[in-house]
Amino acid sequence: MNFSLFDQTDRFHTSYHLYEDTEQFKLTDMMEFHFLEMPKLMGKWKANKLDPWNDVLARWMLLLGIVDHRQGHVYEDIYQELEEIAMKDDVLKTAFQGWDQLSATEEEVLAYEARLKQVLDEEAAKREAELREQEALQKGLQKGLQKGLEQGKREGERERLIRSTVNFLEVRFPEEDKGTILEQLHALTDIEELDQRQKDVFKAESWAEVKRIMTNKE
Repeated sequence: MNFSLFDQTDRFHTSYHLYEDTEQFKLTDMMEFHFLEMPKLMGKWKANKLDPWNDVLARWMLLLGIVDHRQGHVYEDIYQELEEIAMKDDVLKTAFQGWDQLSATEEEVLAYEARLKQVLDEEAAKREAELREQEALQKGLQKGLQKGLEQGKREGERERLIRSTVNFLEVRFPEEDKGTILEQLHALTDIEELDQRQKDVFKAESWAEVKRIMTNKE
């Protein structure tokens, strides 16, 4: 539920059974009531008191809470956390990949796509930059350190552009096969060219136009 119901506890999940008034024995084992309060869940998330890595219920409730439809807000930090968890949870990964089509309304799709691109771009850039810098530091030593860092940053930027482009296409054209497009993206080694190709793809209104852009046919 999207409102807080019980003031007696700050737990987002509570369960109840039917008991006899005097002796307090349970009426039946076949009936119980569960209440899930989203405001309490989000409050614990913002207070850094949730562990979705080890709490499966919290994990799946956060999936439902990524988008606040009333406020028109997408929680980027939740998206990033669940994206990492989905790499180790195949069930969540399957649900996560199709979440946007299932939960977004037609009017929200374009806004969500823009937000998704921003989230993916920022997170991927941060991860790739850190990984490439670490690799460069280990291999470059003193003589080749600067060169290795620059190369690592550019390769990280290239991987970010490829990943964010493919993720955008998964959202925009979920029914199309992205295999050929992925190969074409990896074949582009020039960062500036790859960046321009991504900008053109984001403006494409049809899959045919995407294929034309990637094959560079006017």
